[in-house]
Amino acid sequence: MLAIIDYNAGNQTSVRRALEHLKIPCKITNNPDELFNASGVIFPGVGAAGQAMDNLKSRGMDKAIQELIASNKPILGVCIGCQILLDKSAENETQTLGFVKGQCLRFSPDLKDENAQKIRIPHMGWNKLELKQKSPLFHNISPDAEFYFVHSYFVKPPQELVLATTFYGQEFCSVYGRKDLWAVQFHPEKSGRPGLQLLQNFYDYCVGGLNA
Repeated sequence: MLAIIDYNAGNQTSVRRALEHLKIPCKITNNPDELFNASGVIFPGVGAAGQAMDNLKSRGMDKAIQELIASNKPILGVCIGCQILLDKSAENETQTLGFVKGQCLRFSPDLKDENAQKIRIPHMGWNKLELKQKSPLFHNISPDAEFYFVHSYFVKPPQELVLATTFYGQEFCSVYGRKDLWAVQFHPEKSGRPGLQLLQNFYDYCVGGLNA
């Protein structure tokens, strides 16, 4: 079973529906025992970093995630879940979880796209990944696949953890991770077949079907 962390993050239900479509057993929960007993954990989220951190702390989920990471429980951060695993977010000048070194910064409105037009913030829509390292998350996913993004901030983790980048006015990290801890800026649950394949890959890894 995959556990989806419940902290009033906004997109738990859409993640659950995607997993149910794949016939992957799953449950939305804030029960630490259920999180620890799951094969893997998805850490979703939409909205603002400050509010997300308040919600996590009020439910004790910050400490639960820390213990999950320490126990090498496979975790997949999604969108805000990807951003607040880092040390700090420029959004609301928020001190975030700090489980991965790095920070989250806002796109500059002065950036320009491939047609020399100023970008719109938030970055909203479909975009490709430029794969930088191998990862079980990318198994059976075409290099030309596109994923659905909705975000105004981008992550800057350590370079050695960057697994894929995307271009939107600048090259930014769209997937980072290490063994048993991965994070994606896009929404796999809203990304059609490539997103569903990524979720399937994460589950297969959690149950021993794919190697890191």
